[in-house]
Amino acid sequence: MTQSLAIKMVIRRLSVFYKSFQALHEVDMPVYEHHVTAIIGPSGCGKSTLLRSLNRMNDLVPGSRIKGEVLLDGEDIYDPGQDVVDVRRRVGMVFQRPNPFPMSIYDNVAFGPKLYGIKKQPVLDGIVEESLRAAALWDDVKDKLKQSGMALSGGQQQRLCIARAIAIQPEVLLMDEPASALDPIATLRIEELIAELKQRFTIVIVTHNMQQAARVSDYTAFLMMNDQRAGELAEFSETAILFTTPKDKRTEDYITGRFG
Repeated sequence: MTQSLAIKMVIRRLSVFYKSFQALHEVDMPVYEHHVTAIIGPSGCGKSTLLRSLNRMNDLVPGSRIKGEVLLDGEDIYDPGQDVVDVRRRVGMVFQRPNPFPMSIYDNVAFGPKLYGIKKQPVLDGIVEESLRAAALWDDVKDKLKQSGMALSGGQQQRLCIARAIAIQPEVLLMDEPASALDPIATLRIEELIAELKQRFTIVIVTHNMQQAARVSDYTAFLMMNDQRAGELAEFSETAILFTTPKDKRTEDYITGRFG
């Protein structure tokens, strides 16, 4: 990979606090456009906190505050003038456990576009089909779009949630352990899907599974807790380099299973 890659997001000296507790300490890292960046590290090191900082989901936690910057195409998403709703449209999220809405498969996918003012049925039909195809789910559900999304299998529900997330055409897709609740076959399908989706989206994924990080990501950020139990970035590198020749002894110890 060359150094001339386009940078979609830049995290600068990002610290996150929950009331008096500091969860992240001065994280600096880039997010490269149309690549997959994995965030790994032991439990409690702030992986999900970092991910949720990238579309201001932490704003929903009472007492949370940040220091530093998160730039999206050069603009700080935490600038007081930023529209939080627009930030979350541009930076979508898929959660750890599948969370389809209690409505039909069709309405799950059409929910976001309707929210943003798309009303014409042919347009909605096209968005639903395109999104389900992109999530590798269309062939499974095309004849039962009026059925409840809750009736799908776990793996299908997660792909439905991915379809719902991409229906509003985000630029960045955040995934918080998207396969941790799935069986191995469903996990493989999600991993294959991530490889396809990065052609259209910039993807950041949190995973506890280091083999998964090695398989799906182009870049990896390794977080560790410091002495104050705040997460900090121990190492950021191309995934192939980080897993084979890490620069930080803590990275080597973690990926070889000496702790974590």
